[in-house]
Amino acid sequence: MEFIDLKTQYRLHQAAIDARIHAVLEHGAYVMGPEIAECESELSRFLGVRHSISVANGTAALEIVLRALDIGPGHEVITVPFTWISTAEVVGLVGARPVFVDIEPDHYNIDPRQIEAAITPRTRAIIPVSLFGQMPDFAEINRIAARHGLTVIEDAAQSFGATQHGRPSGSVTRVSTTSFFPAKPLGCYGDGGAIFTADDGLADRIRAIRTHGGIQRHHHPLLGTNGRFDTLQAAVILAKLPHFPSEVEARGRIGTRYSEALKDVCVTPAIAPGNTHVYAQYTIRVPDRDHLGAELRKWGIPTAVYYPKCLHEQPVFEGCGHQAGDFPVAMKASREVISLPMHPFLAESDQDRIITAVRSILCAGGT
Repeated sequence: MEFIDLKTQYRLHQAAIDARIHAVLEHGAYVMGPEIAECESELSRFLGVRHSISVANGTAALEIVLRALDIGPGHEVITVPFTWISTAEVVGLVGARPVFVDIEPDHYNIDPRQIEAAITPRTRAIIPVSLFGQMPDFAEINRIAARHGLTVIEDAAQSFGATQHGRPSGSVTRVSTTSFFPAKPLGCYGDGGAIFTADDGLADRIRAIRTHGGIQRHHHPLLGTNGRFDTLQAAVILAKLPHFPSEVEARGRIGTRYSEALKDVCVTPAIAPGNTHVYAQYTIRVPDRDHLGAELRKWGIPTAVYYPKCLHEQPVFEGCGHQAGDFPVAMKASREVISLPMHPFLAESDQDRIITAVRSILCAGGT
């Protein structure tokens, strides 16, 4: 059984994927080839945003945005301690300091009620993470940011395809980023990512920084980097994107089916009012997740833990001054979450087997 089944997806869309890749091999423009502009145009159309700028990966997307906003030494950026390290490491990479805020217990996203207490004169931005596949309360987060003159950067690496009150993830803040890592809801066959914004001036700076600090060759007005998206990977996204809405629908159906079957034996994902969920991971909570994972392996069922340690516990962030128990909600989640197999091609028979196993283990009193 696959935790994330990319092989079935390839078999289903093989003709389109192969044709797109073959076209790149034929024209030979492997760097910034025509598929890059086409991919960016299609992403903008999908989200209804003015600018989509493809980049090398989701981490580079966040770092490039921070650089485009002139965030650096002496500045602070508010984010969460319960996420993948990229969200906070990019803050350090530009010379700024990450400031962590605890999460909501039900949705695992930033708790807006705690943001203002973390704002100082050095704060320049807020990076809320749309964790596991749904968005935090952006109406409130944007209101707080507006009162304090801050930029909100949505980290939508796990939520591409989700919506909030009908608006797509990636379109509700001044600027947002996503990842096309293969395991993401919309993934390529390597590393990749994108940045989305309606701000023309910011988009120009992002494009320049992505390409060594300049749009015109041999003219570099900004300090940039090599953050380009590969043409071959853009071709893969172009082949997959037409099928993405049906895959999002399947994810929602499978996630709902899991929750209906498991809600009486464990904590299942809660969906905030107005949200849709793409279940980048289907994540449950149990008191002894290590035991559950070990028992599921005996059934031949793979699991994963996102994330076993909070960022303020990582050695690299010891200098931020946080103590181990500073963020109790995030800490508790990091010790209890476990993710089950989730992808759009999960057969009902396989899902039934997973459900049966989880219920059998939990109802036996093992966790």
